[in-house]
Amino acid sequence: MTENGLNGKIALVTGASRGIGKSIATKLGNMGARVAVNYNRSKDEAESLARLIPDSMAFQADVADRDQVNRMAEEIHSRMGKVDIIVNNSGYWELMDFVSYREDAMDRMFAVNVKGGINTVLAFLDDLKGKGIVVNIASNAGIGTAAPNTTLYSITKAAVIMLTKRLAFDLRDHHIRINAVAPGWVETDMTIGNKNSSEISDLEHYFRSRTTLNSVGRPEDIADVVAFLASDDSRYINGQVIVADGGRIDNLTHGI
Repeated sequence: MTENGLNGKIALVTGASRGIGKSIATKLGNMGARVAVNYNRSKDEAESLARLIPDSMAFQADVADRDQVNRMAEEIHSRMGKVDIIVNNSGYWELMDFVSYREDAMDRMFAVNVKGGINTVLAFLDDLKGKGIVVNIASNAGIGTAAPNTTLYSITKAAVIMLTKRLAFDLRDHHIRINAVAPGWVETDMTIGNKNSSEISDLEHYFRSRTTLNSVGRPEDIADVVAFLASDDSRYINGQVIVADGGRIDNLTHGI
């Protein structure tokens, strides 16, 4: 990719205060974009990140709440200008087996993972018309892997994949490119949680053994793919899902 290939662009990255989102925001900033760093609760982390990216700012909103997203859009327009790129990275998960189904957990996962993307695209639709770009962060769980306790989470990520394809079709007359990245297991504070070093080591071994590359994903691995989709290098790609999971061998299906 061309260095500074995003000069003059404004990119909104949701859930950007940590993990994959932080890496994406940093990568796009390194390519010359000004970044609107969205966060829900991690204000200090988001503002610290925004200070590291030239001409960037942090904006609070729970993407599951359409009113909050609309308010954030007004603030971004007022303080930064029109958004050219949206990365719908905000995500929420709770691991549970199917028979332990909790409606509140399912509702929250769907609200953040699916409705969050809908809310942001609608809020910035006028900005995107012409040459706008949307990158949705899905998951290989949405395609189908044998990782335990991910059935309910995977349903929401499958919806993100279909949302990507349908929006590429529905918004085709507006010339907006909409693609998705489906990561495998990536080591972040969200996936590690409060586990001790031994538990983290076991988790890494589990997922490494399930990739053909014998590797564990890092946030920058996903950020590089997002940067490609956000750049002109991917100008002839639309409505597609790029799976970045180290070549998982426990796929339940190899189709999308």
